[in-house]
Amino acid sequence: MTQPLTLTLLGIPVEFLLFACTLLGVALFHAHTLKVALTGLAVITSYKLAYAGFHHGTGLDGLVSHLGHEWVLLANLLMLLVGFAVLARFFDASRVPDMLPRFLPDDWKGAFVLLVLIFVLSSFLDNIAAAIIGGTVAASVFKGRVHIGYLAAIVAASNAGGSGSVVGDTTTTMMWIGGVAPLDVVHAYVAAVVALVVCGIPAALQQHRHQPITADVEPGVRIDWVRVGIVAFILASAIATNVYVNLRHAALADSFPFIGVAVFCAILLGSLLRRPDWAVVPEAAKGALFLLSLVLCASMMPVEHLPVASWQTALGLGFVSSVFDNIPLTKLALEQGGYDWGFLAFAVGYGGSMLWFGSSAGIALSNQFPQARSVVAWLRHGWHVALGYVVGFAVMLLVLGWHPHEPQRRGDTAAPVAVAASSIEVTRIPAGA
Repeated sequence: MTQPLTLTLLGIPVEFLLFACTLLGVALFHAHTLKVALTGLAVITSYKLAYAGFHHGTGLDGLVSHLGHEWVLLANLLMLLVGFAVLARFFDASRVPDMLPRFLPDDWKGAFVLLVLIFVLSSFLDNIAAAIIGGTVAASVFKGRVHIGYLAAIVAASNAGGSGSVVGDTTTTMMWIGGVAPLDVVHAYVAAVVALVVCGIPAALQQHRHQPITADVEPGVRIDWVRVGIVAFILASAIATNVYVNLRHAALADSFPFIGVAVFCAILLGSLLRRPDWAVVPEAAKGALFLLSLVLCASMMPVEHLPVASWQTALGLGFVSSVFDNIPLTKLALEQGGYDWGFLAFAVGYGGSMLWFGSSAGIALSNQFPQARSVVAWLRHGWHVALGYVVGFAVMLLVLGWHPHEPQRRGDTAAPVAVAASSIEVTRIPAGA
């Protein structure tokens, strides 16, 4: 079999450069993210077909083998992303969000309690849904005058709340279906709670000065407990399926998207009692296709060339995720292995909050509040988000320490042999690497 080649430019594999260009295009061209992601995927795939090969071989055979290895993860993600969008609408229609103002104090502490509620919601709802619900409640109780610093804190609270839960954020869900145990990410809440306090109190004071709270519940609001029960049933189905498959039939976990199928079966069963809002499916599927394109790109990267997994690397990934989407960064880390998953979950989850386009929750919230689409204003007024990240990460490191998990290797990888001319180098890597 022909050995695949790894071309490097200034010591960096060309795949990483192409991937970086794709992520940069996503960051710069927000109106065309799907087109950019699909174009990047096409370019990277063509390059791998023509030159570099894949983890499991070269040419079309290598591509087919690679897709055969990744399809379960991709199918699970697709069904979970779309399914959780339907779940979020079930929760919204239950009228529970309309009752949230009842629990809010009348001064600056009300703004902070709202952030805490968003944090809690995100632990079992998708962080995008939690941010949107939080933004909707904020627009109501602050009479439409929401400070940009507080908008940044809403995104931070939603991302922090999902960082320690495998059903609270797409990145942790990816870790979960990739074989990471739920208990291996839950300690991310040590950093997340600290970050919420460090970020949330200054943001609440900003908002109180900008527009005090009016936390009144509109009369006649009644919770639809059937919809609440459907939400709980969908989440329980996903968790129970994953636990059962991994405990009883671990060998089959990589052969079929059991979790995604379980979620949709639960939605269909729930539809017998309450009709789902299927109108969200096309947009959710479009967003899922964008993320899956980036995940597939990330799966083709030569991870043996990445920096060694360490707490310093995890800390850096948090800052990187504020500029580049955290989904492919998570995929790269999973491919490489050797991380403390709780640290990584907090870094890539919360880190994206430092810029408005650094996470899906930020992008979704900016659709509700277009004034948030300013990098300068976000950094100026949302300075407490970055402070919360650094302080939260430091506290978790000092209290718990760094405890990495052993990397899962694809097989024995021979040391690359560099064959180069000037700044462009060619490395031969065995086909099984």
